[in-house]
Amino acid sequence: MRRRQLLCALPMAMLALSACKDQETAAAAKPPEVGYVTLQAQSVLLSSDLPGRTSAFRVAEVRPQVSGIIQKRLFAEGAVVKKGQQLYQIDPSTYQAAVDKAQATLKTTSNLARRYQHLVESRAISRQQYDDAVAAAEQAQADLRMAQINLEYTKVLAPIDGRISRSAVTEGALVSQNQAEALASIHQLDPIYVDVTQASVDLLRLRGEMARGELTLAGPEQAKVELKLEDGSLYGHSGAMKFSEVTVDPTTGAVTIRAAFPNPENTLLPGMFVHATLTEGVRDNAVLVPQQGIARDLKGQATAFVLDNGDKALLREVQVLRTLGNEWLVGSGLQAGDRVITEGVQRVKDGIQVTAVAARNIQPNPAMASAAQ
Repeated sequence: MRRRQLLCALPMAMLALSACKDQETAAAAKPPEVGYVTLQAQSVLLSSDLPGRTSAFRVAEVRPQVSGIIQKRLFAEGAVVKKGQQLYQIDPSTYQAAVDKAQATLKTTSNLARRYQHLVESRAISRQQYDDAVAAAEQAQADLRMAQINLEYTKVLAPIDGRISRSAVTEGALVSQNQAEALASIHQLDPIYVDVTQASVDLLRLRGEMARGELTLAGPEQAKVELKLEDGSLYGHSGAMKFSEVTVDPTTGAVTIRAAFPNPENTLLPGMFVHATLTEGVRDNAVLVPQQGIARDLKGQATAFVLDNGDKALLREVQVLRTLGNEWLVGSGLQAGDRVITEGVQRVKDGIQVTAVAARNIQPNPAMASAAQ
């Protein structure tokens, strides 16, 4: 009885298995569904994100111009000082005495020169004696001026506006005219410089693209520089490019580019590490491809699947230059009008038939106008 039941159930199982195979075959024969985007040519503003460090706009080291004992320090360390503001007072007593002595000498020699003038007119003395008296008076005048200058130098003044450092000396310290150590230093921080480095090969590439007409100047935006601070926040003021170094550093193969930024709040301090975004130019007829549409083969070559007119997937090798937000800037291999597969790429092989629909995994590019190398 059981054997008869098994014999009756066997044909039914075979029919069910055959139906499953037919369904699998039908499913396998159905072309896979993929999502695509149609490439368009557009003009994009290219820029480079380069590391750099801040440096003071001007730096002045305060040194004594006469020797003596420091009597007073007249500034608060770290404060903002103005040009001409007195910073130190050196003991002026010996220099005041030199001025008094020079004044007395000048008075004596001037009176003698006046008396000799009357005598030489009456020929009571020689012309040589009179000339010597006049020269002595002039020498005394010069000595008085030098003594007055040295007396003025006992007041150590700020040579520039800026923020002053800590003092290297205190009251009672002996300073000398030719000492190597500075008493303090003053940094002008508004504006402030940002020095960034760029590889010389990138500079050559930019010049080549401009020479071939692939890249054009961005007008007033060309000299504009944006800044990102160490904590990732954006600096609130834009800077302007000032100059590019004329030589290449042989150890790094890079050139230095300097930009100036306003710094009214003194947010930027010398030595800070920052990232500067420099505008390179405008690339006309640029082709951008979503990053989901670009893959790499085993050799590291960038590839993409495109659809022909019959919705067949064709594998192409492409050259990608850089990323712009969530897209690749393409150098060659793709052109405007190509339909690039961005969704379902893992189910695609070169030359197979597919069912093409508009891609649903592509978001608008948030950084169309900026490039990060």
